[in-house]
Amino acid sequence: MSHLIHLKECFSTNDEISSLLYDDESTAVFTFNQTKGRGQYGNIWKVTPNENLAYSLAIKTSKINISDTSLNYYTAVVVRDFLDNLTKASTKIKWPNDIILNGKKVCGILIEKKKINDDEFYIIGSGINILQTDFTDLPKAGSIFSVTGINVDLSTFVEVFHQNMISKLDEALSEEIILNKYNSNLFRREEISVFQKSGLRQNGIIKNADKNGFLWIDLENEGLQKFFHKEIEMLY
Repeated sequence: MSHLIHLKECFSTNDEISSLLYDDESTAVFTFNQTKGRGQYGNIWKVTPNENLAYSLAIKTSKINISDTSLNYYTAVVVRDFLDNLTKASTKIKWPNDIILNGKKVCGILIEKKKINDDEFYIIGSGINILQTDFTDLPKAGSIFSVTGINVDLSTFVEVFHQNMISKLDEALSEEIILNKYNSNLFRREEISVFQKSGLRQNGIIKNADKNGFLWIDLENEGLQKFFHKEIEMLY
């Protein structure tokens, strides 16, 4: 069994969930008005009230039998598959865990590990742009509606999304299968892209992500190299 709790407004669902956990049961909280959401590595995830979803799911680490990296990959795969099934649009994973819909970022994922009341939990947070149309200051971002024209009911969306997350995280998949699914949906894999590294730009081709969380890129000036997040930036 799992619990889904609606918050009218909050700073961050990843923070709020710590005080709302149910013993031995998965707990999720969500809001359509998150005022200080966080993204990966200190990035800020900004949302427009009542147009987008901020969702966090807490699961005891003892119930997850894959590595932290594999959980990160698998969560991205689950969210990608959900949005792909909903929209029937081109849905990809931009390494490490952004979801790209028809070339626009519509979702960011943040997974944290926290010790709460002597138990250790994974806090799986997702920010999904659903109805927002104004992305004036975010040219690479979009929403389900702005990208596809699909107008969904927010309450219905979160109910179905939550049930999908719970059911998929209960599935026992091998780390090899997860990695293969992740790489098969990797944004701009085997395509020439422009990257910036240490202030210098050069062309490169994403080859694959590995089991340790690194991205392998074949750079035109340096050959095949591996990078961790924030060590290199894809420009386009």
